[in-house]
Amino acid sequence: MTLPTHGKLEKLRLRAYRNPSYGEAHFVKEFVAMMNPEAYTLDYKVEYTEGKGHGSSGSQQKFGVKKPEEFAFEFLFDSTGIIDGRPRADIADDLRDFREMLVGYDGKQHEPWHFKLLWGKTCFKGRCTSLSIAYKLFNADGSPIRASCKCGFKGSIDDEQRVAKENKSSPDLTHRRTVVAGDTLPLMCHAIYGDPGYYIHVARVNGLDNFRRLKPGTEIFFPPISKAGRTP
Repeated sequence: MTLPTHGKLEKLRLRAYRNPSYGEAHFVKEFVAMMNPEAYTLDYKVEYTEGKGHGSSGSQQKFGVKKPEEFAFEFLFDSTGIIDGRPRADIADDLRDFREMLVGYDGKQHEPWHFKLLWGKTCFKGRCTSLSIAYKLFNADGSPIRASCKCGFKGSIDDEQRVAKENKSSPDLTHRRTVVAGDTLPLMCHAIYGDPGYYIHVARVNGLDNFRRLKPGTEIFFPPISKAGRTP
């Protein structure tokens, strides 16, 4: 059965950043999938501790911690030209670049990169925790021309955003906005803080070099007023 399609085909994109704030100033590179995955999995885990109930011999589950979400899917690499119409000798260079992007070591940051996975309405942020490459087709000389890469990611955000999310009474639970056409940083700061003057500090937190030209679709994090750099 063929599912109906509407509009332009969206390809899964994997964007690498040097900082977990995912600001454009920290963007490194982007990978666009040759073919969208047929499926992906999202795992949610909650840990509990065993405790004996008062006046009872039975055990009572007590909430411990909510684990970061885990995201897994497969990327396909193919150099035969059947899929993209661009036949190449092999996929060795493509696989090397992809492997270095996911699990390579950034000498400047002294750690691997942070990633944002974008596909339609899906937006997952985290670190790569596993990469498994299965070689499936070869040239006569043994060089691979087709492979699938199983990738695993674990969700992560920077400490400032994590604290805001874990504090259920924190007003910062709502201080994340997606830029739409016509938005400016001063206007957004006025709507959230009641004072447009915080725009400089919000721009610094998000690594924005040009706050006057906000790209629609960009997600902006607005820190707590007490940490925005000014006293309300």
